[in-house]
Amino acid sequence: MPFQNRIVQPGPKQKTVIDTNGNVLTPPQEWVFLKAGDGPLTRSVKSRCITWQVQVKKGKRTISKGIWAEKGHVEAAKQELERKRSTPEYERQRAAQLKRKERKHAEYVEDFYQATLDFLAFHPAHRQTAERLAKSVTDLATPVGSGTVARTTRIPIHKRVEAAVIAWLRHQTTGYDQMHIIRKKGSRREVRRMLAQKSQLMLSRYRTGETLDNPCPLQQALETEHRLSRLKEEKKKQQD
Repeated sequence: MPFQNRIVQPGPKQKTVIDTNGNVLTPPQEWVFLKAGDGPLTRSVKSRCITWQVQVKKGKRTISKGIWAEKGHVEAAKQELERKRSTPEYERQRAAQLKRKERKHAEYVEDFYQATLDFLAFHPAHRQTAERLAKSVTDLATPVGSGTVARTTRIPIHKRVEAAVIAWLRHQTTGYDQMHIIRKKGSRREVRRMLAQKSQLMLSRYRTGETLDNPCPLQQALETEHRLSRLKEEKKKQQD
């Protein structure tokens, strides 16, 4: 019979939680908190005893912060896992798994870059700009753990690409990060919708091959990013 995993939220004070009924609870004295991050260890502890899983909402996502569980079971699970991970066989499996993940990630980055180029569909006269923008969006959106829409599998890749491009343009070409937006429900969403329309209009002009204003916000953003990248590289060389 599997042990119960109770879902809770962080409490108002340290070492307290809130259950689904809104009750503030204090974990038993012999319990400890195991932070999220080690999936096999968390699963092992859950298979051994009753646990309280602390979750928080971040936008539309639910994020696990870790679990509360009896200290003895947590220690036993850690020791068992350490013995397993110290074997040569585990090291070989781990190395092979990492290679598979790296290969899969590299393939995804390539697919995302090409899908971004396809979405931009700039006129041949603006091909270089399309390639620079696609690379910048891909570099920002695809790193593992970035938490961006590009890392979700819940929507098709062309939708991920569109959302990533519009987000990049919003932050890099519209002054969105410096805007003062009134604290009213729906206000931020409305501002984003308006800015997205402006970004789509700019993209359409690149697609038709129009001669754009000089300086164009997109060109300015790409040039600024290029300068910052070069400065970072030079600083790294000096430190080395």
